Amino acid sequence: MSRAAVLLSGGLDSVVLLALEQAAGRDVWPLHVRSGLAWEDAEAAAITRVLAAVPFAGRVRAVTTLRVDMRDVYPTSHWAISGRVPGYTEPDEAVYLEGRNITLLAKTAVFCAGHAIDRIVIGPLAGNPFPDARPEFFDAMARALSLGLACDLAIAAPLAHLHKDAVIRLGQELAVPFALTLSCNGPVGQRHCGRCNKCRERREAFREAGVIDPTDYATPAPPALLG
Repeated sequence: MSRAAVLLSGGLDSVVLLALEQAAGRDVWPLHVRSGLAWEDAEAAAITRVLAAVPFAGRVRAVTTLRVDMRDVYPTSHWAISGRVPGYTEPDEAVYLEGRNITLLAKTAVFCAGHAIDRIVIGPLAGNPFPDARPEFFDAMARALSLGLACDLAIAAPLAHLHKDAVIRLGQELAVPFALTLSCNGPVGQRHCGRCNKCRERREAFREAGVIDPTDYATPAPPALLG
């Protein structure tokens, strides 16, 4: 059985990715990378909920937490450190995290080399505007990490051709427990804030997918934006 390390944030996309790798019959290792960002405790709680539920309970390995602290390179005023997240109507570019996938993949690759895992799975979607989410970046990173660690590593992005509404429809087919996931940059306890652009993206995607949104939002969507 082939092994796959899935970068898992507890968000909708990464949980669908986990279900997809599991359905492919791989030995799935969920990895949560903590970098000192404001929402990571809520992410960890979401991961615990998700992995205890169908279809994952008893079928995937326990989550492994890796740490690569970015608070020494991001200023304390950085939105991801301070928790002052971009608002509901802000574009994706407003939530750019410089070097995010570089650091995630580098630390994950070292873990994989030590556990005979040859596949790293990451979850960017179609339309991702960031330079470290491009196919050519993943190809180059896989070559560099394979050379540097003297092992064969592949980096896969199986959802990169899909928009979020299609990911939701795929997740529905895979019995993903959407209500347990967390796709929010400013969670209120364990609830989605309802005010950030990730909450807007989530709401819109469920509507476009024609799937009932089971999310518990702390704040209702602005009426003018409900469509």
